[in-house]
Amino acid sequence: MSGTRIAEACCMTPITSFRDLEVWQRSIDLVEACYRITASLPRDERFGLGNQMRRATVSISANIAEGHRRTRRAYLNHLSIALGSHAEFETYVEVIRRLGLIEERLLVKAETLQQSVGELLHGLVRSLER
Repeated sequence: MSGTRIAEACCMTPITSFRDLEVWQRSIDLVEACYRITASLPRDERFGLGNQMRRATVSISANIAEGHRRTRRAYLNHLSIALGSHAEFETYVEVIRRLGLIEERLLVKAETLQQSVGELLHGLVRSLER
């Protein structure tokens, strides 16, 4: 059974593109939130930490998209990479928090999205592994 059919069976909604996947949609929301956060970083951190954060979130959505168009095995590999990028972003948020680089309220939306994306990614992996 292809990854698309598995997703259809789980959601009962036809998945014809990676754009139809809730996990991809939420990961794009996370990219937007990340760009807002990094724009608020102190100037000397925007190109270091900020750039790394942006790359990590874009990597999540890009790997979901690329993997969706590949074999199940390759898809799982891309989702594994997306999970690694997800953990990377989570770490950057914690660094920002501990160093007090931006206001806490700016991190809340990103953390909510981050948690949702992580749960959806893990669920998709479990579904594909069955």
